[in-house]
Amino acid sequence: MTSSTTSAGQMPAPAVLVLEDGTRHRGRAYGAVGTTLGEVVFATGMSGYQETLTDPSYAGQIVLQTAPHIGNTGMNDEDTESRRIWVSGYIVRDPSRVVSNWRANASLDEILVRDGIVGISGIDTRSITRHIRSAGSMRGGIFSGADAAIDAEEQLRLVQQAPEMSGQNLSAQVSVEVTTVTTALGERIGNLAVLDLGVKQATIDNLAARGFEVHVLPQKATIDEIRAIDPVAVFYSNGPGDPAASGDHVELLRSVLDEGLPFFGICFGNQLLGRALGLGTYKLPFGHRGINQPVLDKSTGKVEITAHNHGFAVDAPLEGTFDSPNGYGKVEVSHVGLNDNVVEGLRALDIPAFSVQYHPEAAAGPHDANYLFDRFAELVISTQKDAK
Repeated sequence: MTSSTTSAGQMPAPAVLVLEDGTRHRGRAYGAVGTTLGEVVFATGMSGYQETLTDPSYAGQIVLQTAPHIGNTGMNDEDTESRRIWVSGYIVRDPSRVVSNWRANASLDEILVRDGIVGISGIDTRSITRHIRSAGSMRGGIFSGADAAIDAEEQLRLVQQAPEMSGQNLSAQVSVEVTTVTTALGERIGNLAVLDLGVKQATIDNLAARGFEVHVLPQKATIDEIRAIDPVAVFYSNGPGDPAASGDHVELLRSVLDEGLPFFGICFGNQLLGRALGLGTYKLPFGHRGINQPVLDKSTGKVEITAHNHGFAVDAPLEGTFDSPNGYGKVEVSHVGLNDNVVEGLRALDIPAFSVQYHPEAAAGPHDANYLFDRFAELVISTQKDAK
């Protein structure tokens, strides 16, 4: 990605969005100016754009907001979910001309420029969304400023030469380099090893609030480094990329399961648990992204409205129990997506491990699935009692 900035008060530079099938949409530059490439996906949330942009799971993706008006509440210091914006590019229809929120200390456009995020505005986002729903997520490029005048065939060539999301391991791009520790709140349960595959701050805060001393470990951590903190459990976070390209993380998880440590995984962590159990994963046509996705909790019969960001899913039978191909006993699908019957959760019945495909921390909401952090804490406490 190449980018530059424009001076305040100037008219937005021209921009063009090019999809790998040759589809082109002309608009205006938004944020930094230049060229960026990535997988074009859409997010359906009506609010929470700051949390979306700073979610590391969106690395490598050009995010299109289906909500037509973006940026009216600006950006603040409290709602950021990580150290920077991670999206490869940003597509909006109508960027707000003013910021109207007492917590804001910058405009969205200013932060996009600061982090070098190339975007485009003033285009028909509804049309692009419908196209992706029919044709599937695809590679794309935003070319703005002088780059908007690059020959159309050359622009398309650059897009088609960009790497596809399938086969990419992006964890190293977003993970911490050294371990960080967040102190437990309330009654302490013990040390929790969190493998940072793209973890959000709200996840860390929710785990600490349940009594875990949260040790966020780099994605390259070994089983010996996990043992060194004497953990009561292990947690795999959300993150970008293809789970089939994360073999080292799967093998590490198998070592965790072999040692009998309780495990909870979310989003990418759900896919990696599936692969550790011996299941396959596959790429969805256009994925689930947004804060309004209905999911059935099969254990309670309740429907939760949940926050999602995933383009891959676990391949498993939705009904009944089945044997783990890798020898971890009986397993069941615990949660199912009601829009398309995608696996949204796994529960191992013979070992202390479960996962969900969505985000129970759900910054910026909804909070229907927040109980899952309590369920994890209860599992760990129960395992500790059984061990005595």
